[in-house]
Amino acid sequence: MKLVHAVDELRSQVDHWRGSGERVALVPTMGNLHSGHIALVEHARGLAPRTLVSVFVNPLQFGPAEDFGAYPRTLEADAEKLDQAGADLLFAPGVSAMYRRPADQQTRVEVPGVSDILCGASRPGHFVGVATVVCKLLNQVRPDLAVFGEKDFQQLLVIRRMAEDLDMGVEIIGHPTVREADGLAMSSRNGYLTAEQRERAPVLYRALSGAKQALGQGRRDFGAIESEASAMIEAAGLRPDYVSVRRAEDLGLPSAEDRDLVVLAAAYLGKARLIDNLSIEI
Repeated sequence: MKLVHAVDELRSQVDHWRGSGERVALVPTMGNLHSGHIALVEHARGLAPRTLVSVFVNPLQFGPAEDFGAYPRTLEADAEKLDQAGADLLFAPGVSAMYRRPADQQTRVEVPGVSDILCGASRPGHFVGVATVVCKLLNQVRPDLAVFGEKDFQQLLVIRRMAEDLDMGVEIIGHPTVREADGLAMSSRNGYLTAEQRERAPVLYRALSGAKQALGQGRRDFGAIESEASAMIEAAGLRPDYVSVRRAEDLGLPSAEDRDLVVLAAAYLGKARLIDNLSIEI
């Protein structure tokens, strides 16, 4: 596997692959890789002969009081895992390579509406940072397809809409959430949990599973279902940010006639903010 830090070197390698007629898949990450990330790489490898993974902790998607400085950076270990997984190239740019201007002068990409609710309401500007960095990566790599995890369902919708609206010509593919044996969605931020907190964390998945079961049984009292799930999360010692039943297509508020739904939740536990979701087709 090749490791590059500069955009021109990245493009030179991708152009070589394209000149040989090879399709290219991109897996964007912020590093500190776990089995969930490796599943994305394996998915990408099954879809294209060349797989490129980016590792970049993006300052634009962190708020002033969030964990940008403390976010774990484990490039050497990440490179070893990616090499073992069969990735062809690791692109690990520095901040100055990605953003040549000061943050307050940096061109930004905004996907209105879907960016402003749920996690976007709790983390103002977060999805502007996400859309901007992903737009840059897609322009730098020009992949045929890009693979993202469905754990951050809202992020996936933001990126899909951006790619469609800007005619970027790249297929955005979601990969199902990878979970621990007890249901907890794999996340780099799970490393913030103490042993005692880790025991409590799976309640988020259990609460969502209960909401999914209620919807599958035909209940349409969405507010009550959300309240029940939130109470279950809070009773386990987590601090719920939101639990919300939405249309899967656009995260709009559902009606009783909607059949393709998703229930999403976010909650705080110690230093970690946990997110998860489950889709429901009725």
